Amino acid sequence: MQPGSIGFGPLLGRLLRGKRRWALAALGGALVVGAGFALGQSKPAVPEKIEAVEVHATPIAAFDKTDTERTRFGKLTWRGGLVLTSTSPSFGGFSALALDKNGHDLLALTDAGAWMLGVLTYDGDKPAGLRSVRMGPILSPSSETDEPEDHDSEGVAIVAGSTRKGEALVSFERKHRIAVLDLDDAGFSAVRRYLPLPDTIADAGDNRGLEGLTVLQGGPYKGSVVAFAEKLLDKSRNHTGWIWVEGKPQAFHLAREDGFDDTDTAALPDGGLLVLERRFRVPEGVRTRLRLIRSSELKPGALVHGERLLDASMDQEIDNMEGLAVFPGAEGTVVVTMISDDNFNHGLQRTVLLQFAIDGADLAGAGPRSR
Repeated sequence: MQPGSIGFGPLLGRLLRGKRRWALAALGGALVVGAGFALGQSKPAVPEKIEAVEVHATPIAAFDKTDTERTRFGKLTWRGGLVLTSTSPSFGGFSALALDKNGHDLLALTDAGAWMLGVLTYDGDKPAGLRSVRMGPILSPSSETDEPEDHDSEGVAIVAGSTRKGEALVSFERKHRIAVLDLDDAGFSAVRRYLPLPDTIADAGDNRGLEGLTVLQGGPYKGSVVAFAEKLLDKSRNHTGWIWVEGKPQAFHLAREDGFDDTDTAALPDGGLLVLERRFRVPEGVRTRLRLIRSSELKPGALVHGERLLDASMDQEIDNMEGLAVFPGAEGTVVVTMISDDNFNHGLQRTVLLQFAIDGADLAGAGPRSR
């Protein structure tokens, strides 16, 4: 997402809860319309080499600001969260997230063409910190950094192996592409090759392209790549996604509800998907939603509705949530982790990592069906 396109939201949302709500709403609307994207910070240069980065983590005790004892949100149970900060100029803008099955080994991508590897630590089952952090550049096939306009990495998926050693996919928007790379303790290799893309992705424009990316873990399309455009709408104003069947992308559609757009997706063990969504409006600020798409719904040509699992506003500890990952938890649960893109707008926004658990039984069941 382009810097500044949502950067004013968190600040405005906080202001609008005060006594001068409607006056500030009018002022905020004028500022957003008049200033456009000028409120955001420019993206940093891609790091020239791999570097160790110190990250400070401040725990988020409660997800709900208005009811700090509340731990249940829809079908999700709050585990904990962190506000992450660093003095590194490369830190921020996180748009993609992956976690190993152990829940510790973390990989995140910035939308300025950098990767971050680290170890997520816990206090019991609550996220406590991020250590052994390194950041480095995503390199083109010629082992060079791409041109600045080509840096916008938005999604990541592990095809084989793990976040420490394996094969990964990275999606980019603006210059739309899905790259295949190797991954090891030294970080990403240079891009090895690119996946074939659907012709219609060109209709997404520069800043609404490939956003969510994952590889199905079960079901009839196990092993297939799935990607969503942030906002590529069909004639019925529904979102567009693709399943790569036998190496070729085939479209399906996700019903667009209440003006939300797609920001990421994560595969579930049974072949289903979670989809992370975002909406920004004046005067409400930013909202975050999580939808479940069951394996039985997912197929080429389908119109999928899914089930809402979470709907969060600025009454909760959210920011511009863009990265999503899952790993197996205790007693049949699935742990859901999200990370925010602060648009390198450190004065107005935060890098927030949030974690929830959901019972595996709530991910099963009939649920809505595709059409």
